[in-house]
Amino acid sequence: MNRREVLLAGAAMSLASSPLMGTRAFAQAGAEIPIGVIWPLSGPSAQIGVDAKHALETAAEIVNGSFDIDVPTAKNAGLAGLGNARIKLIFADHQGDPQKGRAEAERLITQDKVVALVGAFHSSVSATVSASCERYGIPYLAADSSSPSLHRRNLKFFFRAAAHDEMFSGGMFDFLDAQKKAGKKIETVGLFFEDTIFGTDSSNVQRKLAADRGYKVVADIKYRSNSPSLTSEVQQIKSADPDVLLPSSYTTDSILLMKTMDELGYKPKNLVAQAAGFADKATFDAVGDKLAGLISRASFSIDMAAKRPSVAKVNEMFKARANRDLNDNTSRQLTSILVLADAIDRAKSTDGEKIRAALAATDTPGEKTIMPWKRIKFGEDGQNVDADPVLIQYIGGKFVTVYPENVAIATAKWPMNG
Repeated sequence: MNRREVLLAGAAMSLASSPLMGTRAFAQAGAEIPIGVIWPLSGPSAQIGVDAKHALETAAEIVNGSFDIDVPTAKNAGLAGLGNARIKLIFADHQGDPQKGRAEAERLITQDKVVALVGAFHSSVSATVSASCERYGIPYLAADSSSPSLHRRNLKFFFRAAAHDEMFSGGMFDFLDAQKKAGKKIETVGLFFEDTIFGTDSSNVQRKLAADRGYKVVADIKYRSNSPSLTSEVQQIKSADPDVLLPSSYTTDSILLMKTMDELGYKPKNLVAQAAGFADKATFDAVGDKLAGLISRASFSIDMAAKRPSVAKVNEMFKARANRDLNDNTSRQLTSILVLADAIDRAKSTDGEKIRAALAATDTPGEKTIMPWKRIKFGEDGQNVDADPVLIQYIGGKFVTVYPENVAIATAKWPMNG
């Protein structure tokens, strides 16, 4: 067996009688399939990692147990295609550092013998980790990294079930167009973005969409990630006073932005955020009183529970661990493990190439997910183009879905500070 094959464990049937005879890898009752999961478990984005751990462990519980939930692998205890083997998550901390992420990925592959990796929140880290996976022939699922450049590198082993920022930004501008059509004043936008791959890619997309849709960019502000001060940048925003501010920021920057705007006496007319820090509990714990009316793009709508019972069941399982509801980040993290487990189950193997082929063949209807998507089906570039984004607004201390109309349960408050 090679480094990606599962070691046989415990007393079990003989090889000759194994129903998986002829595959490169097989499993018996009690076997564990190691999956590497790499997130920021310390540093400025540690809360993201804490929440991710709850989400990923909830997904593993669903895969390894037997539940009346209409998602792949839930009803069978373990992976039927590998003799009811269980998945085992092996965690690594990249600390928000792409090179640390690369080193941790290679450790997981060479020492822990993981069969696939999932990660990593920061798009910059997903870029280095997925490149390492490609060299070793190990599938990589980008759970919650949204840079559109990630799936355009001709990587064979890269997959992403959730939307990327071109898709998210398209939904955001569709929403602005709908508001404008309804008579709301929206003529100018402000771009505010951090200087890593996430922020720069997001701003490039939004700049183009603004030009295409007829909105004037009156503030176009790039700042240093984890900057100690945003006073100068906020003064520029305040002077421009756009009808809509579009921030692309991680947690510490999101908190500092809101605190600095408050200190300088500036209240934006509207905030439509690229999630990230504006989907993190730590941000709302710190400055939630300043975020009433915030709109964020999202992959997940808990309001879908009224139409899909699985949403409520999975959310309750997650909530028992995390003491909070699923959100944009945790729903994508949880879904990534379910997608990978389903592929391993169908591959009936722990060989990287066979898992890759099974992922490429994935075609899961939206009704069999917890997401408001049409389906999960990967293109040749590894991107799922049917991951329909939604927009949610922070009202009364919680998020409600406000767009698109077919899933909205409330009308958007616009302007947010009007």
